[in-house]
Amino acid sequence: MKPYSIQNKKAWEYSTYDFWISQNGTPQELAEKILENPKVHLRKYAQYFDSFEGVKVANICGSCGKKSIPLALLGAEVTVFDISEDNKRYATEVAEAAGATIRYEVGDVLEIDKDKFYGRFDVVFMEGGILHYFHNIDEFMQIMYGLLKKNGKLICSDFHPFQKISDILNFQQPSMDYFSTEVFEGEMAHARFYEDEIRKQMPKCSYRKYTISEIINGIIRSGFALEQFDEHPAWENKTVPGEFTAIAYKR
Repeated sequence: MKPYSIQNKKAWEYSTYDFWISQNGTPQELAEKILENPKVHLRKYAQYFDSFEGVKVANICGSCGKKSIPLALLGAEVTVFDISEDNKRYATEVAEAAGATIRYEVGDVLEIDKDKFYGRFDVVFMEGGILHYFHNIDEFMQIMYGLLKKNGKLICSDFHPFQKISDILNFQQPSMDYFSTEVFEGEMAHARFYEDEIRKQMPKCSYRKYTISEIINGIIRSGFALEQFDEHPAWENKTVPGEFTAIAYKR
């Protein structure tokens, strides 16, 4: 495991199970909410899936299961890849409470077992801001390409690179030169929910933020045929971009 992956794992296993309970409720409570309407819990990402029933989905850095479990309830065969045991604990308890079946693989995404998982999936899906955890986007996208079957689909949704120069998503992180290639230490996204004394003690993550062209070119260089690139408004300011979704295929 790369040193920065070890650092990020430490951060994502710092009281994370308790954090999800404080934000989402107990596993049973979240399961009940998801069961009311699984598709609603996929939010805008639902539109990017052609179908759900029997579709094999690799959910990259699937965290607490808030997207993998709705997908499973809609009929998809979901495998979550994530670095945090705490995330797995919460997600699997929610899945059990909801009567959903997910496979949850804990480890470094960059060290996915190629013999076991390459060429297995119809869809590789990610959302919620994960690209900045990987310092080489070409390496990352090549693995995503490998996971897919021929004609498989990449759904890559992430924070818009505009946030490099402005804290538009209110993560309380410093802005920087848009074209910076710097690797830097920063707080986890949910550190801001803790009291200052606890916040100071929380392990930092190692980040590398990308420009739009770096993301698009990383997808293309890895062999994907890029079909669509959508920009979405920021959560609290609809006049600026907050997220994006790239759709690409393995040809």
